[in-house]
Amino acid sequence: MKIFTSIFLLTIFFTASSQSFELLNNGKDTINLIDATGKKQGKWVVLGKHKPGDCYKSEQKIEEGAYKVNRKVGQWLEYYCNNNTKSQLTFINGRPDGYAIMFYENGNKKEEGDWKNNKWVGNYKLYYENGQVQHDFKFNQGGKREGLQTYNYDNGQVAVQGNFANGKESGQIKEFYETGDLKATKNFANGDVDVASIKTFQPKKELPKTNDAVAFAPSKAEVEIKKEELASASTSTAKAAPTTLNGKHVLYNKNKQVSKDGVFKESRLMEGKSYIYNENGLLKRVAVYKNGVYVGDGQVEN
Repeated sequence: MKIFTSIFLLTIFFTASSQSFELLNNGKDTINLIDATGKKQGKWVVLGKHKPGDCYKSEQKIEEGAYKVNRKVGQWLEYYCNNNTKSQLTFINGRPDGYAIMFYENGNKKEEGDWKNNKWVGNYKLYYENGQVQHDFKFNQGGKREGLQTYNYDNGQVAVQGNFANGKESGQIKEFYETGDLKATKNFANGDVDVASIKTFQPKKELPKTNDAVAFAPSKAEVEIKKEELASASTSTAKAAPTTLNGKHVLYNKNKQVSKDGVFKESRLMEGKSYIYNENGLLKRVAVYKNGVYVGDGQVEN
């Protein structure tokens, strides 16, 4: 089936033999086909007129891709109201599987990598909205960080860099000031730091007014994602979640994905992990908590 942009679509719907579809202006190719069994098939283009009430205009694209027996397949594109691409995902049998890239509304990349078996594998990058790389990670086939990992400041300068082995810090980890001067070195073995090895250094250049706490604070978008995840985390491993959570629990979001796993006290996560997903259901962050305080990001453990 040939792919045409929305300006060539006829707005007339046809019904024949219990099948509904839109006809392209060539008079033979169709889109948005629902077959006789009620399943979506072939090329689909969702326009503003199909989802009234949003910021999209009637003939403006919201998303496009293909269905096979009611399940998304191949490449799907989603758009912002300003027509910039929002995401480009690869689907297999209705689930994201393959190369994925998300964008900010200004058109800059937001994150990209390969998504396999519900986790990132291979090279992965998360970007600041200004276009600078924030995280430059490498994941093994099990979805755990492996090899050289890099965190950057929003000015492009390296903030933290070091090696991971099977998801845990391994060897020397270096921390840097925003000026590029060395800030600290720490030696790790299997994720545990050798306290005696820690060395700190004073900056040689004058530091900007911002500090590390500000630079690594969760973004507004991440805070919103966390709020949504908390709102949907309503089921524990028990038959029903108690009014107040105490002890070990596993919570799930509305998509039946793990949202929190750890030890709770008065419904507050004290020790464990909070799994934060983006709107496409892809894992965005794994926030690690100790003594009820967020201490950094980890990754999914098998």
